Amino acid sequence: MNTEVEKIEENIRYADDVADVAACFGLMRQLRPHLDDVEEFISRWRRQQADGYRLMALWEGDRPIALAGFRLQDNLVHGVHFYVDDLVTDASARSGGYGARLMDRLKNEARALDCTKLVLDTPLTNVLGHRFYYRNGLLASALRFNIVLD
Repeated sequence: MNTEVEKIEENIRYADDVADVAACFGLMRQLRPHLDDVEEFISRWRRQQADGYRLMALWEGDRPIALAGFRLQDNLVHGVHFYVDDLVTDASARSGGYGARLMDRLKNEARALDCTKLVLDTPLTNVLGHRFYYRNGLLASALRFNIVLD
C-alpha cells in the first residue's frame, strides 16, 4: 500500500505536450498574471523549450496543483546549475505540502543532472515565498537589479 507521500510523488510528472501545458495555464497565471491567454502561454513555452525550459507539475487528476518551470543554465557565477524560472502552488492548496514535495523533486532532478546548485529568483515583496524557500534549505545570496528599457 502506498503512503500519502508516495501517492504525491507518483503524481509529479512533466508537462511536455500542448494539452498538459494548456492545463497548466490557470495555475501559471496565478504566478504570472500578465499572461493574457493560453495561446500566449503555449507560444512562450515553445520558444523557451529551445533553451531547455521544462514544466513539471504535481497533478490531482487532470488538474495541476503545483507547478515548476526550469532549465539548466551555465554562467560564471554558478557554473552549470538548475535554474527554476517559475514555482507556484494553487492558492487553494497552499500549506498542504505540495510545494515542498515539488521542491524535493526539483532538487533530485538537479542532482541527477550533476548540478551542484539549484537557483531561483523571487521578488523582495514575496515574504511568504521567502519563508517557504528558507524552510526548504534555500538561502538568499544576492540581489538582482534591473531596469525597464524603452
